[in-house]
Amino acid sequence: MLRHPDSHFLHKLADAADAQTLPRFKSSFVVDCKNDPRGGFDPVTEADRAAEAAMRDIIARDFPEHAILGEEFGETGKSDAQWVLDPIDGTRAFLCGMPMWGTLIGFIERGRAISGMLSQPFTGERFWADETGAWSGTKAKPMSLATSKVDDLSMAILHTTSPEYFDDTSRDGFTRLSKSVRMTRYGGECYATAMVAAGHIHLNFEPVLESYDVVALIPIVERAGGLITRLDGGRPEVGGAILASANEALHYAALELLNF
Repeated sequence: MLRHPDSHFLHKLADAADAQTLPRFKSSFVVDCKNDPRGGFDPVTEADRAAEAAMRDIIARDFPEHAILGEEFGETGKSDAQWVLDPIDGTRAFLCGMPMWGTLIGFIERGRAISGMLSQPFTGERFWADETGAWSGTKAKPMSLATSKVDDLSMAILHTTSPEYFDDTSRDGFTRLSKSVRMTRYGGECYATAMVAAGHIHLNFEPVLESYDVVALIPIVERAGGLITRLDGGRPEVGGAILASANEALHYAALELLNF
């Protein structure tokens, strides 16, 4: 029988990651460039590696039977229970001294994301989901998250991190969608998806995500009342082109324009 982590364990992992990332934010640190098959600058810092290592140590001690997939150190172990870690999602924002980054901690059981955490230590914010719902705040004083009831595209706020990630097809679809909404904004990284769960953003489209970019965010959006899928409508755990929406009406209206 699989053992499930609770929200206290999510916070424990976030505490360990925060201890590595926050002291290095807005300070001097070594920056390397990973091999990105898409080309371009794909940075990694000592904060990324130290935070993932700290979380891996705790998981290995408390849940040694669980597998782990992390952005920096790859996949270890084989199990129906898997942790999916992105120690700093939004490393470019981290480099720029902007707080639009976070540590993503996701937990998958038999291929489906069932709990997750986004920790932003500079602003002191955490967003998480467990079997009881979706929450923000602190483990001592959680506040329930709920997506927006806006279901008309003409009243919706649309977000994407950067148009540089679009290919011709996704760019055309995003342009159609952007012309149909009230406002389009850029640059929010993983924080924007948390804002979908919190009810402030209505649609967040990211054309290229890896599993570790999205797994932690899936249960947060879903348990807050939203919908998150790939562009083809399938489950988002494997990554790809991902749309997160406040509700089904917005989601399917947006998918139609993105896939036209």
